[in-house]
Amino acid sequence: MQHQANDLKIYDTHADAWWDGSVRWLRILHNMVPARLAYFDRFVEDWSGKDVIDIGCGGGFMAEALAKRSANVAGVDPSEGAIQAARAHAGANNLSIDYTIGQAETLAFADESFDIVVCVDVLEHVESLEKTVQQIARILKPGGLFLFDTINRNWLAKFLVITAAERIVGLLPRGAHDGNLFIKLRELREMFAANGLQAIDFAGLGPIGVDRKLDIRFGKVPTTLVQYMGAAKKAL
Repeated sequence: MQHQANDLKIYDTHADAWWDGSVRWLRILHNMVPARLAYFDRFVEDWSGKDVIDIGCGGGFMAEALAKRSANVAGVDPSEGAIQAARAHAGANNLSIDYTIGQAETLAFADESFDIVVCVDVLEHVESLEKTVQQIARILKPGGLFLFDTINRNWLAKFLVITAAERIVGLLPRGAHDGNLFIKLRELREMFAANGLQAIDFAGLGPIGVDRKLDIRFGKVPTTLVQYMGAAKKAL
């Protein structure tokens, strides 16, 4: 059976199970939050009171973690089902997060609205990376931070993420990624520079073990060849 590449319908299909732990690939996404936060914390001394937006927030894994750090959090995602799941879970846990449905390329927020933009597991899925970076730069306050992770574009990343994780092992849904949308570090650096953002760091993200359910645990790894995290700063 042929599967559509970069099939974003999976986020609506599994929205009702976002938080219940029944879907393995969603558990894996949840497992990535601590590693991402540990890295992002290097650049944010105190999240409290910061205006933060999580672009491509899905059902709210990262947005809730940021809200628990006392940030003022907004979340935006194109999946109506995921946003509904995010709103329901935040409400049930007394977390105030402003969730809206929207596209990364056409963000409905005023210029210079946010101290920090967070974007995880998203850049390799957007229709236009150039427009997405333009929007991120537009809504960031001068001196604001862009914190993210994405997947490198090379044969190894394509093999591990698509051939192995999707097609052989089944850790990820088939069709979740399109290897042609993966992003080289050099491309991001150039795009950042064209939009008034300065890349200040890149670091590898990858498996470091398994948990009690035999799901992968993630952390910082020595190579950016497959998946990498990064930080960029908007000029003052």
